[in-house]
Amino acid sequence: MSFIKNFIKGAKIVFSKMQTKEFWVSFLKVALPFFVVVTLISLFLNSWRDIFEGDFAAVSELNFKGDQWKSFWGIKIFISVFYGLYMTIKNIK
Repeated sequence: MSFIKNFIKGAKIVFSKMQTKEFWVSFLKVALPFFVVVTLISLFLNSWRDIFEGDFAAVSELNFKGDQWKSFWGIKIFISVFYGLYMTIKNIK
């Protein structure tokens, strides 16, 4: 029973912190750079040869053609939001 009480108490603290402007400013300071870095790393891993050759049409076709853009951006947004929330909750005083 004490686990549930502690969980509820902690959740109330986290949700009260999430309602402040400081929380969301800190969140953006963490999530946006992480999103950019993850995106760049992913592009370099998927099509580094085309990037260095300057063939951006091939990069676009490989990563964003059809419905591929949904999975490309979706997973990066999800990971960035999750990481940003985790780090902000962990580090906010």
